[in-house]
Amino acid sequence: MPLNPHPDVPRMPGTIFGVALNYVDSIAEMGFERPTVPFLFPKLSSSVIGDGDPIVVDTTVTRFVDWETELAVVIGTEARNVPAAEALEVVYGYTVANDISARDLLTADGQWLRGKGLDTFCPLGHVVVPAAEIPDPQALAVRTWLNGEIVQDGTTADMVFGVGELISYLSRFFTLRPGDVILTGTPAGCGAFMDPPRGLRPGDVVESEVEGIGRLVNPVWAADGQSKAELTA
Repeated sequence: MPLNPHPDVPRMPGTIFGVALNYVDSIAEMGFERPTVPFLFPKLSSSVIGDGDPIVVDTTVTRFVDWETELAVVIGTEARNVPAAEALEVVYGYTVANDISARDLLTADGQWLRGKGLDTFCPLGHVVVPAAEIPDPQALAVRTWLNGEIVQDGTTADMVFGVGELISYLSRFFTLRPGDVILTGTPAGCGAFMDPPRGLRPGDVVESEVEGIGRLVNPVWAADGQSKAELTA
């Protein structure tokens, strides 16, 4: 069997930039206005886990945990004030992310760091596909399965701000460095917006896939001494 030519994602990447409200169908699902500039938030490198690692739900901290499969962009060249037309030139490659989110913490007081940055809340990888192998990052299917049932089935063509625009915008404010990662947003189909709402529970298995890149599979575990019954969804 040939060796996999694609490198693994480092367990401790550089800065992780999150982008919310970046898919047309997701914005409609949530009932929000379309943003005029990218909505940014930080994701902690300490929350990164890999393929097969468990997403751990601590019910002393959150009672509603949701999935968000995303195309992740890995920066390969230091960049500042990059024009959008040239921005893809600084991309090293692409991988898969699941921006796990504690919805109750996100809505409690508007402080997104807690709701997005908990331990195990950033499944990432497991390989980086070089940018040359993805000629158009705006033409990729993005899908999520929960316990074998497809719950998200979107396309990066529906992004409000494409990969090049996101890189250009971020580079106006921050120096992008090799190893930094940009999570580009998620399509419709998150559990919080289902009827009734549906959150991740211990015993679940969530699969995240981006076309041409790969699939992450992560089980959901309860924190030590906790049970499925303690979750509200």
